[in-house]
Amino acid sequence: MQIYLDNAATTKMSKTAIAAMLPYLDVVYGNPSSLHSAGQAAAEALADARARIAACIGAAPNEIYFTSGGSEADNQAILSAAKNGARKGKKHVVSTSIEHHAVLHTLKKLQKEGFEVTLVPVGENGIVNVNDVKNALREDTCLVTVMYANNEIGTIQPVREIGALCREKGIPFHTDAVQAVGHLPVHVQADNIDALSLSAHKFHGPKGVGVLYARKGFLLSNLIEGGAQERGKRAGTENIPAIVGCAAALEEACSHMAENAKKLSALRDKLIDGLAQIPHSVLNGDREHRLPGNVNFCFEGIEGESLLLLLDDKGICASSGSACTSGSLDPSHVLLAIGRVHDIAHGSLRLSLSEENTEAEIEYTIQAVKEVVEYLRGISPVWRDLLNGKREFIIK
Repeated sequence: MQIYLDNAATTKMSKTAIAAMLPYLDVVYGNPSSLHSAGQAAAEALADARARIAACIGAAPNEIYFTSGGSEADNQAILSAAKNGARKGKKHVVSTSIEHHAVLHTLKKLQKEGFEVTLVPVGENGIVNVNDVKNALREDTCLVTVMYANNEIGTIQPVREIGALCREKGIPFHTDAVQAVGHLPVHVQADNIDALSLSAHKFHGPKGVGVLYARKGFLLSNLIEGGAQERGKRAGTENIPAIVGCAAALEEACSHMAENAKKLSALRDKLIDGLAQIPHSVLNGDREHRLPGNVNFCFEGIEGESLLLLLDDKGICASSGSACTSGSLDPSHVLLAIGRVHDIAHGSLRLSLSEENTEAEIEYTIQAVKEVVEYLRGISPVWRDLLNGKREFIIK
């Protein structure tokens, strides 16, 4: 038995996406830049996928650019806005302390190039305050980049309000929507978004393909040179099978979004209620304003890595946070940002659900986590010190 609860890291490809891809792996295999009929058949598929993806997020087809994933899309959007700003003498960027490393590391790169970066803090609930973003803006601000939903604790940010603020001030607004698209009703026009990043493997599409939405007037700089693909903004032959799979998966996710969210929210809440019964545990992130399938807890007195390994022995695939930092021994920057101390942040568990999960799996998971936490605490000298009063409990 295997219970897969790491859907924030990657999702299982849907049968719909696989079926859509197969003809472009075998029959329609031409290069979309070629003028012959085989190439033009691929070009038609590319144009069709571009239009379908655009429709899912309220964009125009010519505002959609295909990339290798969310990280590349984040990089291109941020570096483009910075370059555009520098031409006008504007070299200040506003973001938040809980962004994905694809954003934070790109901002560090800009700092080395002379840009100033303001990382707005978030509250204990993991949500940024719009007024704090407003107060961080300056005359030389060239970009605001705030994620739509956090990849670790699932908190949904006030993107529409931040976008409206930026639109009023004439400042470009980018959002990393990798965790949101396909799960939340994202609409780039209504949400006042100038640039947006998404990745297919987060909504049952293939890995290795992402999308950068760039509103008309948002000038893109190239990360990759060498060809005229993607209207000259991203060189390299387009991955037609993956792009077609992305479009199919996104349409399917959007068409079933309401029912999936209802089911996932019920399972999520059952899981939260069950894990909250474990003494000295705490839910990370706002309970209400969070992704339908995200649960993130800290358990005092244990190490998250041991928890994950023992849960895997019980057939449960989980994580302690972002898959991109799974090899790091440092505690999550997101958990530190919401006020968790190092010792507590090390004992974190992220369970991210999909619509394929069942109530029986959730019940089994609750019991398994209780058993593993009890076992790890039983062999922990730190836990003995807490029980004996040599240390004070942090999570009451």
